Amino acid sequence: MMILTVAGKKKNYPERLTLPALIEQEAVENPDYVTVTINDAFVERGDFAQTILKDGDTVEFLYFMGGGTV
Repeated sequence: MMILTVAGKKKNYPERLTLPALIEQEAVENPDYVTVTINDAFVERGDFAQTILKDGDTVEFLYFMGGGTV
């Protein structure tokens, strides 16, 4: 087992967990539109499948909201 900090909370996860598996396990809303940082570095969408998380990583899921003035 390894410990990751995900969305500000430390949790135990199995070793060699991939980013897509984490997204599924965490039931991320709109996974096709989420932006992910690992240790404050953005992960390119094309790299998600081969990204394997390591013990101690900090993962954040970010959603960009459109908006403007009315």
